[in-house]
Amino acid sequence: MKKTKIFIDGKSGPTGLRIEQRLSARDDVEILSLPEELRKDPDARKQMLNSVDVVFLCLPDAAAIEAVSMIENESVVVIDASTAHRTTPDWAYGFAELGVEFEDKIKASKRIAVPGCHASGFIALVYPLIKSGILSKEALLTAHSLTGYSGGGKGMIADYEAEERNPLLDGPRQYGIAQKHKHIPEMVKITGLETAPVFCPIVGDFYSGMEVTVPLFKEQLCYGGIEDIKKIYKDLYNSPIISYNDANDEAGFLSSVSLAGKDSMSIEVYGNDDRIILVARYDNLGKGASGAAVECLNIKLGCEKTTTLEI
Repeated sequence: MKKTKIFIDGKSGPTGLRIEQRLSARDDVEILSLPEELRKDPDARKQMLNSVDVVFLCLPDAAAIEAVSMIENESVVVIDASTAHRTTPDWAYGFAELGVEFEDKIKASKRIAVPGCHASGFIALVYPLIKSGILSKEALLTAHSLTGYSGGGKGMIADYEAEERNPLLDGPRQYGIAQKHKHIPEMVKITGLETAPVFCPIVGDFYSGMEVTVPLFKEQLCYGGIEDIKKIYKDLYNSPIISYNDANDEAGFLSSVSLAGKDSMSIEVYGNDDRIILVARYDNLGKGASGAAVECLNIKLGCEKTTTLEI
């Protein structure tokens, strides 16, 4: 059996490391890497980028754009985990569960953008409601997102895991307070919203895990109520990777680490017909990053979507 040759550009970061971990036990792929002394050699990197079947980009945006510009081999598939190409029209948006059109574009494209971690939960909750017409594109929304510190990359991980660290890290910290978070453009584009949501991300003192909530008033709905929303989710999300789950709380609490280490996502709805809370729980490094990237690879290779994922 011919193995698919893979290069993970930026595999030393948390996303790259998790991708390598998920792929390491497979017998259908071969992970290639550059010797340490050649990692920053432009010619060696370009040669590697053009000599494999699939490239995962786990890089800052500017470096990801540079890497794509180096690829001249038209047969190379690029799966980009950065923010750089998520709103680029000719790139597939790597969220197959949103519908057949998303999955078909992943299958057909050589350029795939992995959704952002915060954006994944928000889009999973809002996109199907707008598509169904129960929520208007004109809706004014707010979203909160609790995330583990691995979402901040190596720098934030080092800050949180330092022997002597800033005591302010002991409590949850809200950030993105200027309302210019880099995930907002894809949240707007993919859902079709006309106005960006008020987005409130919060980082906590835990390695990985994520909980995104979107609150709604009944008056924001175009028709129906909480049971209609539940039915929309039940009909759409019924796979091992994303599933709708009724009454999935922990005695009235919702833990943001309930799916830490997993590549799946749980969609949940709480409240009543007057005030509704939409909830997506998953791992920021799972369905929010590395797991989603490996799922895109599986779709491209024509194998089961859950292959080597932790569900």
